[in-house]
Amino acid sequence: MPPSEPNSPALVLGPLLRHVDPVSATVWVEADRACDVEVLGSRARTFSVGGHHYALVVIEDLEPGSTTPYDVHLDGVRVWPPLRSPFPPSRIRTPGHQGEFRIAFGSCRYATPGTVDTADHIPPDALDCYAERIAGLPEDRWPDALVLLGDQVYADELTPPTRSWLRVRRGEEARPDAQVGDFEEYTRLYAESWTDPPVRWLLSTVPSSMIFDDHEMIDDWNTSAAWRREVTGQEWWAARIGGGLVSYWIYQHLGNLSPQELSENKTWQAVLDLGADDDDAWPVLREMAEAADTEPAGVRWSYVRHWGNARLIMIDSRAGRVLEEQERRMLDDAEFDWVEAAMRQAAEEGTQHLIVGTSLPWLLPHAIHNIERWNETLNVRHEGTWRGRLAEKLRQAADLEHWAAFGRSFERLGRILTSVGRGEHGPAPATALVLSGDVHHAYAAELVEPGGLATRVHQLTVSPLHNQAPHPIRVGFRIGWSRWAKGLTRAVARMAKAQPSRFQWEKQAGPFFGNQIGELVLSGREARFQLSVTELGQDGVRQVLDMPLADG
Repeated sequence: MPPSEPNSPALVLGPLLRHVDPVSATVWVEADRACDVEVLGSRARTFSVGGHHYALVVIEDLEPGSTTPYDVHLDGVRVWPPLRSPFPPSRIRTPGHQGEFRIAFGSCRYATPGTVDTADHIPPDALDCYAERIAGLPEDRWPDALVLLGDQVYADELTPPTRSWLRVRRGEEARPDAQVGDFEEYTRLYAESWTDPPVRWLLSTVPSSMIFDDHEMIDDWNTSAAWRREVTGQEWWAARIGGGLVSYWIYQHLGNLSPQELSENKTWQAVLDLGADDDDAWPVLREMAEAADTEPAGVRWSYVRHWGNARLIMIDSRAGRVLEEQERRMLDDAEFDWVEAAMRQAAEEGTQHLIVGTSLPWLLPHAIHNIERWNETLNVRHEGTWRGRLAEKLRQAADLEHWAAFGRSFERLGRILTSVGRGEHGPAPATALVLSGDVHHAYAAELVEPGGLATRVHQLTVSPLHNQAPHPIRVGFRIGWSRWAKGLTRAVARMAKAQPSRFQWEKQAGPFFGNQIGELVLSGREARFQLSVTELGQDGVRQVLDMPLADG
């Protein structure tokens, strides 16, 4: 970092380049004290939460298709970029340029390379290696956007350094299975994850879009009504979910919003109304978090990104679930109405590539999909009986809680995707691409039934960025795509009278294991999916797939 003047504020985290459109951008920072933050002549005052100080700077009047290097100043002192940095200057690149539009994406990043236990034998961090690679490429080869699809931090799987930090903070030995418990401990996770130099540079110069999954809160978050009844009865839950949702709002969600959405966001406006940094925003944000946990219909975490002829609709597939067994939904009806309206609008406006982001895959390996439909059917039919309790134990133990386990929502998402693909709401896009993570392997699948679509509908799953899939899970996912497993599990589902789906899909590539990052390369109506992986003993990322998704 540039040397600080005596008693001047210092940069703790960031800068993160977040929302970028053709004429505006937002830059997020955390400082070590209250201060004024300046980027390209735009200023913001920090706000405080629990002794931490944050700012979101809104930069306007940019030129479409432009590239603008930027510095960060705290109270007039330049603190970014670092002196003698090995990376190119951070810059804001707005949509509107000619040529390809490149989107990098992935999920599940467990800490940083220097903080993991070497005994875990986790392959190199794909996001870290990817940042190192693109830093050496010409700017026109850099990604235009980075989409992070859940588990940016792990609240329930802590690194040895964080367990040591907890031991000091709590004054007692932290067990190997220790988890974070409140907002202050959540801030430690983000500090650990986002100070890795290559990733820090990447986040400062590539606009990022984020959504949570379960590990940002706790494993199996909102799996079922039974799970919620059990966890909400624990005395530690209020501090845990409050700290998790407040930290997510600050570190991730705030940067997902456009300047217009920020001006309309009641929580953000309430934080700004506190005025000077002397007023702590914790009470405002804690109230928001409590409402989001107990009355999820009042807080929408889903959002839209506009990228020229591409449109990203990011769907919250965790916090907004309807969990009552007879009414299970991945989203409540009001939020699903919003999702459908966003898709219809994209089609009406001539979007060529409709991109749906959801942390959990929509199209799974066939055998796993069938088992989840079977399990949901048993839970619904036998709720309150010993059979229902047994099915619930299996659901929680085997993580049977993807879109397939919310059958009505699975079908509803399929219906809107296919109606857009038939051109019922405007010109049919070239592609409808569902980007997901979570399952610790990568694959590509394509919808093949119903036919007659003018749009190619693909599921693209990439996970993890930095973690690993144990060998039994690798075997299970390979089997899950096999023809015999598909037939066997379909028969099991039929025996339970599980409602069959009208949608059919085929695997086009995968499964791939190791740490990995995906890229979408869009040019006009053409689209390609590229996948790069890292493995133990290997330096950098190695491309293993370059697959066409749609021709021009």
